[in-house]
Amino acid sequence: MGCDIIEGEVCLPNIGPAERRKRLRFGLAALAVGLVLAGVLVVLGLPPLLRLVLFPIFWVAGSGIFQSREKT
Repeated sequence: MGCDIIEGEVCLPNIGPAERRKRLRFGLAALAVGLVLAGVLVVLGLPPLLRLVLFPIFWVAGSGIFQSREKT
């Protein structure tokens, strides 16, 4: 899980520390944008179905955060 190459019993990460930090920052930024937009949609009283447009934003946020954690 989270490894690209396996040598014996050692699991080597696919990305380095700098790339993990970049993916984490991007994921957290996307999460913040998604939460702000969700709040705006709720405060403006727009139809709940319109909140589906937030799905790609939260997908990107989750992907960035989990890639950072799993080192992939």
